[in-house]
Amino acid sequence: MVTSIILINAERTKINEVAEKLQEIAGISEVYSVSGKYDLVAIIRVKTNDDLADLVTNKMLAIDGIAKTETMLAFQAYSRHDLEAMFAVGM
Repeated sequence: MVTSIILINAERTKINEVAEKLQEIAGISEVYSVSGKYDLVAIIRVKTNDDLADLVTNKMLAIDGIAKTETMLAFQAYSRHDLEAMFAVGM
């Protein structure tokens, strides 16, 4: 599983529209509107790096209103959320 965090700057009048379109894309598990330097943060969980590349370079590129992105690849998960998910499937 490949997890990525994408920081997104959107056109000011299209932030909500961009967020709604992002959450419809398979592989994007969460979208947050945030304060600070970026407008939105998307959490991506896909099977392979090729799936991530397709999502970023094809599917996200088709969304009107995205001005700039910065993609970060997660190496290790330390969150309680991930531990709870493991126990939920009986591991």
